[in-house]
Amino acid sequence: MNNQFIQGVMFDWDKIDDDSYLKKIEAFKGIERLEFHNSITFFVGENGSGKSTLLEAIAIAHGFNPEGGTKNYFFSTHDTYSELYDVIRISRGYRKEKWGYFLRAESFYNVATQEEEYADIEHPSARYHEKSHGESFLELAQNNLRANGLYLFDEPEAALSPQRQLTLLMEIYRCAKEGAQFFIVTHSPILLGIPDADIYCFDNGSIHLCAYEETESYQVTEMFINNRCALLGRLLKE
Repeated sequence: MNNQFIQGVMFDWDKIDDDSYLKKIEAFKGIERLEFHNSITFFVGENGSGKSTLLEAIAIAHGFNPEGGTKNYFFSTHDTYSELYDVIRISRGYRKEKWGYFLRAESFYNVATQEEEYADIEHPSARYHEKSHGESFLELAQNNLRANGLYLFDEPEAALSPQRQLTLLMEIYRCAKEGAQFFIVTHSPILLGIPDADIYCFDNGSIHLCAYEETESYQVTEMFINNRCALLGRLLKE
């Protein structure tokens, strides 16, 4: 039985113009529906493949601020989000999340600033700007991870060392076991190694499920570690 908060998304491409750049993204061509059965779903693929665009659309369609934060965040520094949220329709389950957070690496500074502005006596600021980028990013994630929550993370590894990525991996896995649901865009072979997750790969003109070992993040990392000298010799040969 599927007990996820978001169980799928359906696409109605007639809602946007034929000349929209979204219709030129190869992975989106012909896609009509995606289904989500597990508590952790990864989106992987090359830069520009559409994975962050889809995550953003799901977040906006579900009521999150385009730049990130909880559903109670209402601010905008620059409206650059795509119209994909108009294309999709979310299939929701019978459960409703008790908390949620949309975390974007690219707009983390703006969200941390807004968190300070929203603070009051009953809700003091965590003062993320007074910490290192990696420390504040991980702390923000940890402060908002709760049981039965819905979380959308866009490249959370960007600010984190490998050790801190392992810390985040453990937090995500623990929270998922407590009823939370995660959608994560990542290039990290560490985060992708979380057990029992679904991995949607955006490549070859489609969006399809794949195994951990089939992801480019895993394959390129393994190739580099096991063949570093030979690989660098070929790449850097003058």
